[in-house]
Amino acid sequence: MSVEKTLKKEGIIVTGMLDTLKVNSVATNIAKKLISAFPEHDFQLADVFMKLSRLHMYTANIPNGFSEANYFYKNTSIYFNEKIDIEDLDTYAMHECIHYLQERKDKKGHLMRLGLCDLTEFKLYGLGINEAAVQLATAKATEAESDSVKYYGITFDTISPSCYPLQSNLINQMAYITGEYVLFDSTFNSNNDFKNKFIELTSKKAFYKIQDNFDKLLFAEEDLIKLNNEIETKEVLSSEIYKINTKIYKLKNLITNTFIETQNLILTSYFDNSIKDISNLEDLENYRRKLYNYRNIIGITENYNFFNTYYINMMTKLEEKHLQLENGEVITQQTSLSIVKQNKFLKFIQTIKNTLFKTDNTYEKIKDEQ
Repeated sequence: MSVEKTLKKEGIIVTGMLDTLKVNSVATNIAKKLISAFPEHDFQLADVFMKLSRLHMYTANIPNGFSEANYFYKNTSIYFNEKIDIEDLDTYAMHECIHYLQERKDKKGHLMRLGLCDLTEFKLYGLGINEAAVQLATAKATEAESDSVKYYGITFDTISPSCYPLQSNLINQMAYITGEYVLFDSTFNSNNDFKNKFIELTSKKAFYKIQDNFDKLLFAEEDLIKLNNEIETKEVLSSEIYKINTKIYKLKNLITNTFIETQNLILTSYFDNSIKDISNLEDLENYRRKLYNYRNIIGITENYNFFNTYYINMMTKLEEKHLQLENGEVITQQTSLSIVKQNKFLKFIQTIKNTLFKTDNTYEKIKDEQ
């Protein structure tokens, strides 16, 4: 399908083209922000600017619910909503410019790879997870502030409250496990390092299920936009509105359930796997702290108690691990000096099991008592 037909199908109507001066201004600002936000990824100002300055940039009439900026790889162009203030283009351009930088094409110009998204197979893999990674990188590059939001009955913190908030939260949970460097390296350079690292720390089955769920979230939200637009733009009978609202209700439930399922899988696939690697008291304490702090990045619904229950179960396993260390079953020289703290640790474990995160300052209070 040609670009013109694709734009028409999506309801995007081009209204103007940005001049070279404005394109260069956007390219310069984007390049500077990427270099500042990701110094460890060796971006070169001149190289990034040269690439971005080759982009074609247009203003367009864009339907409600769609992104304020959209990148089309077939003609290397970005289309901005004409309602955007000309001075704010940089903010909306970042996400699309990262898409342009991460694309990999074959000699015939066919798109083969887009960050974490692989287009070399018969089926497209990783579209949703790539959008999440790009948006997380965008939020960091534009120095977005974290905010507490509620979508589809899920309350969570995110640095991307208005664009892919659910996906950004989930990819942040994955980065908490792997580290951010490998995530953004794969995002910018279109390699499998993040995928392989996550599989190494969890399992192949878990990764592919999580990847599929990211796509499920992405497509469900796109369907929601289309249904909402259908109600707003068409004269429909009340019976038709009822059917549409029923579909919307089901999609919202699907999104909520998919988010929670994905979050729980990220959590358990990592911590179930990594507990076996504990061989000394330092490992044990690092594991406990990492699991406890995980609570700060999850999303919760009104009746969500999975994390608390899981945490208590893992504390019981850690208690058993600690007793093994106490008995010298896995003791190393590194841990021998820490055994004097054994009673305090077991007391701490029991206190955690009893408190069940009753207040936000529970952890700090317990630490003070140690």
